[in-house]
Amino acid sequence: MTLSPPTVSPARVFDPLAHKDDLIAFRAEVRAWLEAVVPADWQLRMTGADETDYVAFQRWWFAEMQKVGLATPHWPRDWGGADIGIRHQTIIFEEVARAGAPGPELFVISLYHLPATLFGHGSQAQRDRYLTGVKERGEVWCQGFSEPNAGSDLASLRTRAERRGDVYVVNGQKVWSSYGAFADYCLLLARTDFEAPKKQAGITYFILDMKAPGVTVRPIRQATGQSEFCEIFLDNVEIPVADRIGEENAGWMIAQSTLSAERGLIIFELSERMARAFDADLSEAKRTDAAWLKDDQLRREFTAAYSDMVTLRLMIRAMMQEVEADPHMGSATLPTYIKIHFSNILRRYTDFRVRIGGLAAQVQQPAVMGGGHQTGNAMHDFILSYAWSISGGTVEILKTVIAERVLGLPR
Repeated sequence: MTLSPPTVSPARVFDPLAHKDDLIAFRAEVRAWLEAVVPADWQLRMTGADETDYVAFQRWWFAEMQKVGLATPHWPRDWGGADIGIRHQTIIFEEVARAGAPGPELFVISLYHLPATLFGHGSQAQRDRYLTGVKERGEVWCQGFSEPNAGSDLASLRTRAERRGDVYVVNGQKVWSSYGAFADYCLLLARTDFEAPKKQAGITYFILDMKAPGVTVRPIRQATGQSEFCEIFLDNVEIPVADRIGEENAGWMIAQSTLSAERGLIIFELSERMARAFDADLSEAKRTDAAWLKDDQLRREFTAAYSDMVTLRLMIRAMMQEVEADPHMGSATLPTYIKIHFSNILRRYTDFRVRIGGLAAQVQQPAVMGGGHQTGNAMHDFILSYAWSISGGTVEILKTVIAERVLGLPR
């Protein structure tokens, strides 16, 4: 079944960025716009939707955000943004979570990682071509970093790029590339020097056209039944030298800009959505006098998880304050603690929701495409929660980092 994108006709013209000098008015305008534009039935429309409908819906939502400047407000003014700061961005995410609005998840790399990379290290021609492509044509980007034997240890990547005149010939494989099946372009890391004294020193950063000859994308079927992640196979793919970002063998340093691009905003949005889910579940349990409220152990579990969720939000806000004070620094340790803490709470809470739902919660239900981690589909959300134990560095690796670099324990 093919669904047409929603048709929305707001009663008035909204312009949140016209109020950016007044945070209270800015929040009010964002909230009013969301109330007018977010389809009340969007989750129902996306329940069981196929990938074609999902992509169409995501493109529609990106276009709606762009109409009022909320797709790229964090970009510099010269590139169609408003150069807004952390406080404005947190307001946007708070209100999006409050409204239960969809997130532009198909465009995360396009909106955050790509500009952070090109603003800092790209050429003028690259910025002109590719940032305009996102802003005006909604081009989708993915990330080609991890490999089958280079996940948490990214510097061990083996994809090879050899320069031949005006092009690099690339061979290798990438894995766990989110939304790679829908991407127009890819931020790619490849090894150009296999003799470098340090493995980090021989890596170069490229822009890969996903439609170039020799590029093969294979979706990875997940335990949830969805295929968000993909493998990318590169067989004698030619990348123009003009699409190299920065100098040859400087890719590792540039990649650090990419990986810190969202400055904690992604985890901020996810934590706000989690908080809304906690509150909604508690309100519903009180309204219906749910059986689990009378169970001492289940109440203790919920209270403990709720308390940890509040702590997590405070940690994230502390991190955001540090970034606001010095965008180039921020905490070296808080992001690691936050990632571990978030994944732990998410697993515990989704497990809790499956158990209080009984057998009914374990019956397979259609997934809400684009619904994130709190879709109301208890078993789907529980299975998906384990992705956060792996993505962005496994919990085990991050605990080792804390042990060695923070606590000073021996290797």
